[in-house]
Amino acid sequence: MSIAQQRQQAVGDAIRSIKDIVAAGGVTRTSLAAVLGQVEQLAAQPRLWAEGEFAPPEDGERQARYLIAEDPDQTFALYLNVMRPGKRIPPHNHTTWACVAGVVGTEFNDVYLRTDDGSEPGVGTLAHSHTVEVGPGSGIALLPDDIHSVEIRGDSVIRHLHMYGRALETLTERLSFDLETGRCQVMSVGVKTRR
Repeated sequence: MSIAQQRQQAVGDAIRSIKDIVAAGGVTRTSLAAVLGQVEQLAAQPRLWAEGEFAPPEDGERQARYLIAEDPDQTFALYLNVMRPGKRIPPHNHTTWACVAGVVGTEFNDVYLRTDDGSEPGVGTLAHSHTVEVGPGSGIALLPDDIHSVEIRGDSVIRHLHMYGRALETLTERLSFDLETGRCQVMSVGVKTRR
């Protein structure tokens, strides 16, 4: 069996398990912990996510995002993110659940609590809660309203799997937060997904 066939089988098996978990338990911290376990198992097979098939960002770019799988209705979307050191993603929510697991390298996720009530458009103040280092054997699970930022440090390209309840391209209402100004705005999808 080729690597591509092995990857297709492993991804298919994981997504079936993830769908069963969500169907049985809904979207809760407990069910997402189980979903994250499935994503971590996929990430623990680095040969499936190698540079030969998923090239790093080109010179001058900091991120390459690959769509690995999604349902026809753009739910249960799995991506491989390949990011260079220096990549920073400001605090943001997803408006859907998300689980991130490390294949190679570490990304630093700062998790925040929103301190305003969300009633005033464009206002969004945050307080830092904690930092999660996501690397091989570890991950982070986020509910739709959870807020986190991402930073890639060091000197090596990282590879991480990102599993979302809905495809990133459908997330038109997620917010990006500016810690200095206490403002928020709708966040763009960022780099173009490679398919």
